[in-house]
Amino acid sequence: MGALGGRGRLLRSWPGVVCAALLLAGCAAIPSSGEVRKVGDGQHADVDAQVRVFPSAPHKGESASDIVNGFMEATTSGEADFETAKKYLSKELAGHWDPTAKITVLTGTTQPREEPGTSRKDYVMVDLAGKKTAVVDAKHAYRPDEGNFDTSFHLVKENNEWRIDSLEDGLVISDLDFNRIYHLVNMYYFAALGPDAHRSGNADKTLVADPVYLRKQSDSLVSTVSALLTGPTNWLAPVVETAAPEGARLYDKAPDHGVTLDDSQHLRVRLDAPAQRFAGERCVKLAAQLFTTVQGQAAPKVDAVDISASDGRTVCSLPKEQTLAFSTQNLVGSSDHQYYIGAQPHRLLEVPSDGASTTGTPVAGPFGGAKADLESVAVRRDEQMAAGVKGEGRQLVTAGLDADAQPSEPVLTSKAKDGLSAPSWDGLDYLWVADRDPGDPRVVALRDGGGQPIPVSVSGLTGRVDALRVASDGVRIALLVRQPNGLGKLQLGRIERGGTQAHPTFAVTNLRTLTPAADGVSSVSWAGPSRLVALDSESEGVQQIKYISTDGSPKLAFEGISQASVVAASEDVSRALLASYNQSVYRLPPDSTGKRVEPKGDNPVYPG
Repeated sequence: MGALGGRGRLLRSWPGVVCAALLLAGCAAIPSSGEVRKVGDGQHADVDAQVRVFPSAPHKGESASDIVNGFMEATTSGEADFETAKKYLSKELAGHWDPTAKITVLTGTTQPREEPGTSRKDYVMVDLAGKKTAVVDAKHAYRPDEGNFDTSFHLVKENNEWRIDSLEDGLVISDLDFNRIYHLVNMYYFAALGPDAHRSGNADKTLVADPVYLRKQSDSLVSTVSALLTGPTNWLAPVVETAAPEGARLYDKAPDHGVTLDDSQHLRVRLDAPAQRFAGERCVKLAAQLFTTVQGQAAPKVDAVDISASDGRTVCSLPKEQTLAFSTQNLVGSSDHQYYIGAQPHRLLEVPSDGASTTGTPVAGPFGGAKADLESVAVRRDEQMAAGVKGEGRQLVTAGLDADAQPSEPVLTSKAKDGLSAPSWDGLDYLWVADRDPGDPRVVALRDGGGQPIPVSVSGLTGRVDALRVASDGVRIALLVRQPNGLGKLQLGRIERGGTQAHPTFAVTNLRTLTPAADGVSSVSWAGPSRLVALDSESEGVQQIKYISTDGSPKLAFEGISQASVVAASEDVSRALLASYNQSVYRLPPDSTGKRVEPKGDNPVYPG
């Protein structure tokens, strides 16, 4: 079967006999004692990756519906240039049809049908209808888009054979074929931090992940580098920058199309532009973007990046050891410890992140004291200060994590009981918090955790912000928005930073909903460069820990866990997941048995 159902004209070649076993396992709740064992790893063998698909050209005497179906099947083959698919088009249409304009993803299979009453001797209309699940735009950005889909193909006789002479640019394929043909790739661009660009070390060299879907093909490095050069997706573009010169593209006159990765893992990229357009620091920054982007795709890993001009002359080189200054981790912090609030008393406890110990000990300073009385907490990313909510959710206070530290007076007060959300630090030492006061809901930021609260506008918000988590890069924020039906909706927003160093301004814009309306999210945390982890209750009422891409593409369940109250993760993906249930905190490494942390407690967090 092809993309949308039909004649089975595609030939699929299997390199070997594929054997599969189906394991049926029920979800297990986190126990109140003992170990937690994670069932599976949340990954599934990609059987389709072993399939080579060969398209078939149109046969003589085929009906109009067969031509449309054959065209749809040919677009799901491994051909990068869609030459076979174009054979189903009229000569005129084949010359200007653009398959890269967009991808419409349909769920299940759909059969093209001739529209009643449209058949004539020399033309016919064929209708294709189905359920749409997502759209991928020309910049390869995925966007969930559920609803009905309907389009028509106009066919004419050409040399006495039906050919399509009118259709929209782009592709229409099933979700199964989309997952087989395309894969998720993180492009990397620099965070645009406005007046805060130099507040913290290498802040101006911090890279932000921009997830896109690219076609799996033999020259994947060429397609990856080409996509990076075209610039960020429309959603992320206002808050990031690229070092690539405007209009830059690969030098494709050579057989390697301007990209090689040799046996010494030296990536060489040749641009179709003169050297002066990207000389000096700008060239080095582009090399850093290329290194980080390709590093996530290449196996084995890249050791150096060279960029050359159209004349072949090397403009700059960036060895692996010098890429540390350009990193997604610049503002993440060390994450040397994991933290949680003890059950009795409600004070802040710390546990080493290396897994050597599962015993929490009180932090130094007032937050580790018997009278801390914390309800929620956020530890600054350098692990030298923390902010906590106390006083029945009405007061936000800060304190250093050292023996001589003193607690601050409340830096923010809410008029409502349980008014303040758990706070969150970005990597630039701004503290973010939502006031859930029904009479005056708002989001504010506090520079260095104090001073006059800076109001944060949130455009397009429908509902009340119940919780928030800011990415270390300071340009993305995850919001849990309380809907009228009482469920928590997970949305991602851009943080546009402006103003001056003395008077910064913040605006959260272009909210992107990452979960269906029927789902209810109760906890969320950043879990990597382009991934969140959330506690998600689906419409059936089943609660699961799930990983969610920042583009809203399909979620991946953390298998084996069905009950938790809070989930936490680090942007450093090497760190274990944390979860709490029934007043106990559990450390859940990705590849080993989970362990309960002692003593009892709740609200686990990583720095941030």
